[in-house]
Amino acid sequence: MNKTNFIKLMCVLSLQLAVLAVFVNISDAAYKQGDSGSAVRTIQQKLKNWGYYNGSVDGIFGSNTKKAVISFQKKNGLTADGIVGNATLRALGMPTSGAQSSVNNNDHYLLSRMISAEARGEPYEGQVAVGAVILNRVDHPSFPDTISGVIYQPGAFSALNDGQYDKPIADSARKAATDALNGWDPSGGAIYYYNPAKTTNQWIYSRPVIGKIGKHVFAK
Repeated sequence: MNKTNFIKLMCVLSLQLAVLAVFVNISDAAYKQGDSGSAVRTIQQKLKNWGYYNGSVDGIFGSNTKKAVISFQKKNGLTADGIVGNATLRALGMPTSGAQSSVNNNDHYLLSRMISAEARGEPYEGQVAVGAVILNRVDHPSFPDTISGVIYQPGAFSALNDGQYDKPIADSARKAATDALNGWDPSGGAIYYYNPAKTTNQWIYSRPVIGKIGKHVFAK
């Protein structure tokens, strides 16, 4: 290869690398102002839970959502551009583009099974709320930081011991798990729930009550 052809080849390679770098940056900029959907709703819900966002959890990435993202990014030492890329997704505890499918499949299965075991027969909103409590525990420093860790924490859920967890998963529980993972939290940020007609744990009555859905009381 002569010198002229070598220079041309290097120019072509440099151009391709530049295009690839732009593509990577764009793909990393996963969610930004103007976007919408369930992932945006999850972002809004998490930011709202942590006090960065006080708007509607509507799945629409507007200016208020962008301001909340920027505040979160500044607080966590991230590039404060208002764009939720992989680094911000990781800081939010959300799956990045490369890991999303496998994480969601496993988490969705476990969450669906526990919702079905604990809230089968409850109103649909109450089923979503039970799923939200599990997710709220994942985000809370007093509990394990994974869905499986929360579910299998010793003594956390009676359904693991009374056979309910082994029963077939109700279709409504699968749908409720999807809504909970997408950020809907009818529990209002609760990390506990109980049925007053069944619980024998007196300590749970000391927890501040947030609300009641169906037969379950939700508390912090």
